[in-house]
Amino acid sequence: MAERKLLVLFGSQTGTAQDMAERIGREATRRHLQCRVEALDSCDLANLIHEPLVVFVCATTGQGDPPDNMKMFWRFLFRKNLPPGSLCQLDYAVLGLGDSSYPKFNFVAKKLHKRVLQLGGNPLLPVALGDDQHDLGPDAVVDPWLVALWDKILALYPLPPGLEIISPDTRLPPKYTLHYLPEDSPPPEGALLQPTALRAVPSELRPFAAPVVSNQRVTAQSHFQDVRLIEFDITGSAITFSAGDVVMIQPQNCPEDVQQFCQLLRLDPDRHFVLKPTEPGTSLPPLLPQPCTIRHLVTHYLDISCVPRRSFFELLSYFSTNELEQEKLQEFSSAQGQEELYSYCNRPRRTMLEALWDFPHTTCAIPADYLLDLIPRIRPRAFSIASSLLAHPDRIQILMAVVQYKTRLSKPRRGLCSTWLASLNPEQGDVRVPLWVKKGGMKFPADPATPVIMIGPGTGVAPFRAAIQERVAQGRRGNCLFFGCRQKSKDFYCQAEWEELVAKGFLTLFTAFSRDQEEKVYVQHRIQENRRLVWELLSTGNAHVYLAGHAKQMPVAVAEALQSVLQLEGGLSPSEAEEHLAALERSQRFQSETWS
Repeated sequence: MAERKLLVLFGSQTGTAQDMAERIGREATRRHLQCRVEALDSCDLANLIHEPLVVFVCATTGQGDPPDNMKMFWRFLFRKNLPPGSLCQLDYAVLGLGDSSYPKFNFVAKKLHKRVLQLGGNPLLPVALGDDQHDLGPDAVVDPWLVALWDKILALYPLPPGLEIISPDTRLPPKYTLHYLPEDSPPPEGALLQPTALRAVPSELRPFAAPVVSNQRVTAQSHFQDVRLIEFDITGSAITFSAGDVVMIQPQNCPEDVQQFCQLLRLDPDRHFVLKPTEPGTSLPPLLPQPCTIRHLVTHYLDISCVPRRSFFELLSYFSTNELEQEKLQEFSSAQGQEELYSYCNRPRRTMLEALWDFPHTTCAIPADYLLDLIPRIRPRAFSIASSLLAHPDRIQILMAVVQYKTRLSKPRRGLCSTWLASLNPEQGDVRVPLWVKKGGMKFPADPATPVIMIGPGTGVAPFRAAIQERVAQGRRGNCLFFGCRQKSKDFYCQAEWEELVAKGFLTLFTAFSRDQEEKVYVQHRIQENRRLVWELLSTGNAHVYLAGHAKQMPVAVAEALQSVLQLEGGLSPSEAEEHLAALERSQRFQSETWS
C-alpha cells in the first residue's frame, strides 16, 4: 500500500498562510496521514522530486511578489534547466491567499500552480484563490476547497482498515511539551540578545543587538501623530546596505501585558523549562533558548497582542469547562460563525490577550504545553532604511509613525513594534534592539548621470532620504523630490536637511501641504503643475520614477497624474499613456513600494 504521506509547504509574510498550512496539517493528522508542515525555504528542494503529495499554501505580497520565506524556492522553481517531467510523480494542490483590491491578486499562487503543472505535476484541484476582501475573508473559498481536497486525498490514500477519521471533538496532542526544571536550578545561560558572533552577517536567526543612539520626535507636539527618527549603532555588526534596503526589527511585548498574561493563565514568570517535541523529528522553535523562563517566552516569543485567528478559538474550545464559553468558542471556530468572529475580532482589532480576558474560565484551564500551538510567534517588522552609510557610517536610521488609533473598544489600539521602539530612551542607559537588514524592492540607477524623480508623501519619504544622501555623497545632482504632508509647521520631516540641499543645488523639491489652505493639495497635484519638468526628465533625461507611501488612494492618483503628464506634454492618447507607464514599470524605470 502506498505510504500515506503529505507535505504542506507555505510561503507566508504576515502569518496567515502559515496558520492555514498548520490547519491543513491538523486535518491531515485527523486522517492518520504522516504530515510535515514547513516554510518553502526551509524544505530541501532537491527532495521535492521524491514527494508523492504536496499542498502549497502561499500568499502574494507587494506588487505580486513571493513572501520572504519562499524567495529561494521561487528562484529554484523558475530555473530554465529544470527538466519538463521532473515533478511527474507529484500530486499537488495550491491554495493562494491574497487581496483582490491589489492589481496582482493571488499572482504567486496562480504562477506556482502553472509552473508545477509545466514540470509534470498532477493537480488534484484547481488553484484556490482566497480573498481578504470577501465578507467572510479567505475562508469563504478555503472551507469548501478543503472539503473537496480531503475527498480527493482519501480516494488516493484510503484510511487503513480499522482506522476512522479522528473526530473534531477530540483534542489533538500539543506540538511540544514543557518540562519544568526544579525551582532551585541555575538560571539559563545567555539571553536572546547575545552580540552576534563575529564574521556572521546578522539574520533572522541571529539578529544583531544594536544600541539605540537617539530617538527623536519629528512632528510638532500639537500634531495628532507621533513620528520618530530613530538611530541605531551597527558598529562591528558586518551589516552593509544601500538605498532602498530594509531593516527588520524583532519587537517584544510590554512588561504589563506579560504580567497580565501570566496572571490570567496562572503561570509563574520565573519558572524555567525545557521544550520537548511530541513527535520525533519535529524541530524546536528557533530563537528560544533552552532552558528558558516563562517570562522570556511571553516577552520575546508569544504574540499576545496580535488579533487572534479562527484556529485560536478552535483550540481554545477544547479546554473550556464552562458551557456558555465553550458554545461561543465553537461558534467562532465554525464556518457559519465567521461573520460573528470578524465583528468580535477584526473590526475592533481585539488582541489575543483581550480575548483571553473574555473567556476567564477557559483561560485558566489552558495547559502550558499548548501555549506554542495556541499563540503564534512575534513576527519581525520591516522598516525602510532612511539613511545612507556614506552619510552616516555605522548607523541605521528609520522614520517611524507610532501606530495608535481608536476602535469601539475603550482602550486605544497600539502597534506592538512602534509603541515599544518609541518607549526606548537611550539616555536611560544601554538600550538594544535585535535587528538585521535585507534587500529592499527598490533599486536606484547605477549610472550617476540618470536623474531620479521620487514621490514620497509622509513616512514614504524614508527610502528617498537614504537615496538622496547616497547620491549627494557621490556628487549626483539630478534629484527631484515630491513630498507631501498635512502642515508645513507640524509634519514636514527633515525640512532643514532638504532646504540645505536645495540651496546647494543638489535637490529640486516640490511640497504639498494638504491642510495649509482651503483646497486640499496633494503630491499628484504638484506633479501635474510641474508636468513640463517631469516630461523633460522622463523623455530626454531617461529619468527613473519612484513612489513610496500608503496604499490607499495615493498610488492610483499618482499613476493618473503621471499618465496625464504623458498625454499633455508627450501628446500620447489615454491608452498609449497607460501602456507607456506599464512599460516603464516593466523596465524598472517606474518602481513603487506601498503598504496598507
